[in-house]
Amino acid sequence: MTKLNRTSRSNYLYYFVLLAVFGAGIWGILLIGSKLERRNNTPPNSVSSEAISQPTAAPISKNQASKGLEFNARSPLSILLLQLIVIIIVAKLFGGIFRRIGQPPVMGEMVAGIVLGPSVLGWVWPAAAAFLFPSHSMTTLGVLSQVGVVLFMFIVGMELDLDHLREKASAAIMVSHASIIVPFLLGAALALTLFPALATPGTTFTPFGLFLGIAMSITAFPVLARILKDRQLTQLPLGTTALACAAVDDVTAWCILAVVVAIVNSTGLGGALFTIGLTVVFVMLMLLLVKPHFEPFINRRINDPKYSRRLLAGVLAFALTCAWLTETIGIHALFGGFIAGVVMPSNPSVEKFLQDKIEAFSSTVLLPLFFVFTGLRTQVTLLNDWWSWLICVAIVVVAVVGKLGGSMLMARWTRMSWRDSFAIGALMNTRGLIELVVLNIGYDLGILSDRIFVMMVIMALTTTFMTGPLLSLVRVGKAR
Repeated sequence: MTKLNRTSRSNYLYYFVLLAVFGAGIWGILLIGSKLERRNNTPPNSVSSEAISQPTAAPISKNQASKGLEFNARSPLSILLLQLIVIIIVAKLFGGIFRRIGQPPVMGEMVAGIVLGPSVLGWVWPAAAAFLFPSHSMTTLGVLSQVGVVLFMFIVGMELDLDHLREKASAAIMVSHASIIVPFLLGAALALTLFPALATPGTTFTPFGLFLGIAMSITAFPVLARILKDRQLTQLPLGTTALACAAVDDVTAWCILAVVVAIVNSTGLGGALFTIGLTVVFVMLMLLLVKPHFEPFINRRINDPKYSRRLLAGVLAFALTCAWLTETIGIHALFGGFIAGVVMPSNPSVEKFLQDKIEAFSSTVLLPLFFVFTGLRTQVTLLNDWWSWLICVAIVVVAVVGKLGGSMLMARWTRMSWRDSFAIGALMNTRGLIELVVLNIGYDLGILSDRIFVMMVIMALTTTFMTGPLLSLVRVGKAR
């Protein structure tokens, strides 16, 4: 018992030292970065990404009947319906292909979004890209995709098992926080070199450095859970530990992101503190007041067919209300959707009911819209010289070293074997869809420029794609 207490004290001492180093490192990086100035190195003859990605087809003269059909075909509703048809078919096609090569189908859907964007379709067939995704349709597509991501984050929050987190709290907190602190520090340090050349004009270093740090620290909890399920690891100690680590990582990263967004959206320190205070009040009310009363209310009605339809409508209204509240507070609607999912009852019948009703539609229709919306912003042709690709490779290397390396070393510190520690690191290095969500927030806030956005999307795809092969390399689980 004495030996165990000594080990526990040693772990906590190491943890506090790690936090102190993290705090000092971030403070030093922000202090140095605040003195940097951004260089304006845009080539004089460069063309805007919007002009490249939205070529205009030459007008064609037609008779009156043809003009009527063309007018109807180019109405906002017709354009949206055509986009939905193409997006759903292409997303499912790529998802099936990636499933066959041992990758999560969501990876295929992410790649499908890039294929339909200016990087592939806009480059190979510009007229088709302009016809399918005219610039005036982007607002509708973006809003619908955001609704899909809010519902997706609701499902992610609902899948978060707080009881399981308490059981694995010690090891999970140590590993997950190391997997945030190390890549966060490395990402913020990398921002010192990237800021002068790649930051959006008008952006200060503080939001740029903090956002690059949080983007390096993300783990895709839903993708990780599906990888564990495919490899039949969910019931093994390695799988349960990885799930707990990813869950803690998810919660911590979203809390940090909420703080960063609050700082960016505020007009000063007072505004940032006010936004953070409102966020803390919102989360406390949800966890301490809403959750205890919400669980028995839903559990009593879930098995009664008379209430099921009204229950679904009420839950959807509740999730969207939470999203609206956090958007109004100033920390983005996605955080509200996530918290709404967290306060749902930990009842298998409730989870199955809501997943069957909500996830099926949002994953099939709305999420692919988000992938395509991201793909339309991802113009790989912007990386048109060896220096840009060298920076992109450096971002991938820093992301892998920080996330995989930090998780692996901390897992080894908690007395896991080297093999299991490497597997934990590889799993925590999975960024997937959650990374794309975070990157789009940074893009919408004006923190990430077009070029750094493309580089970070490539990093997200690369780190997610390598998870399966790395697990196979150390022979952890067997992909079905």
